[in-house]
Amino acid sequence: MKNLFLGGLLLLLFVLGAPRPAAAQGPTALGHIALYVVDLQKSTDFYKNILLLSEIPEPFKDGKHTWFRIGPHAQLHVIQGNKAQDHDINTHLAFTVPDLAKFMAHLDKLHVRYGSWKGEAGKFTPRPDGIKQIYLQDPDNFWLEVNDDKF
Repeated sequence: MKNLFLGGLLLLLFVLGAPRPAAAQGPTALGHIALYVVDLQKSTDFYKNILLLSEIPEPFKDGKHTWFRIGPHAQLHVIQGNKAQDHDINTHLAFTVPDLAKFMAHLDKLHVRYGSWKGEAGKFTPRPDGIKQIYLQDPDNFWLEVNDDKF
């Protein structure tokens, strides 16, 4: 009887301590995106004043990092130290705004260049599902999409 009890206890400990499959741990979620930039101040100004992102505290306090909130549980980490380079439009970050026309007017007021996927200045691209998209580049030539998706 004692051996049966110990065997059952060991089996229970094994089952409770066994690694669980990823599905049992919940879905993977986006935590942050990091962009390696040439000039931190230019990039910080762009994301704060052009894209209107909210800056949040960063733990390094070394003058090489700026962090922004980009969703309820996601951040954009901008890190200084890169050399200038070009980027392909197919690799881009996409942001959503409640009113794309108002955001386009904001860009126009600040003389920020933007356009459609085809590169038509001041135009938007309509997606097949009706969402409107524009594309622009940050100071480091990273491509950004801004759209009016309502999810």
